[in-house]
Amino acid sequence: MTWRVKDTVLSEETIQARVAELAAQINGEYRGLEPVVACVLKGAWVFHADLVRSLDLPLEADFIKISTYGNATRPTGQIRFDLDFSTALEGRHLLVVEDIVDTGRTLSYLLGELAARKPASVKLCALLDKPDRREVEVSVDYLGFSIPDVFVVGYGLDCAEQFRSLPYVASVEAIP
Repeated sequence: MTWRVKDTVLSEETIQARVAELAAQINGEYRGLEPVVACVLKGAWVFHADLVRSLDLPLEADFIKISTYGNATRPTGQIRFDLDFSTALEGRHLLVVEDIVDTGRTLSYLLGELAARKPASVKLCALLDKPDRREVEVSVDYLGFSIPDVFVVGYGLDCAEQFRSLPYVASVEAIP
């Protein structure tokens, strides 16, 4: 199936302003803690990069890849770890950076797995939240934006590996 951008949901300027606000909040709350700022690949990589560059504190960046969508526009229900952290998390302050909170199933599973590694703390920063899709409650400590239940791409998010490089967030539609 072929897709095209339909409507801009969040402009580049709006996103960058919110990233700066989130960074200021995180800077204040993590001062002196040297957190591990963990990117959930692939969708959060642009957000993670902009956020980390906006933070003014010592930190360690790390990455995990967990997938549920494949090439679909809805979660498949199967959670798969494709890449695990390279950092030992025990006793560390962990900030997980995610692109979007949808049903909550993937993040609930991930946060449970991370708790077993005994970090000093775990907080979640998400660019987007779709509360209307929530099936499992997940607490987001630092939220960029709540959006309606529409499939979005751009700013790292994709549809079948397309549109990640857009500097804004947009809805897509199938081309008949």
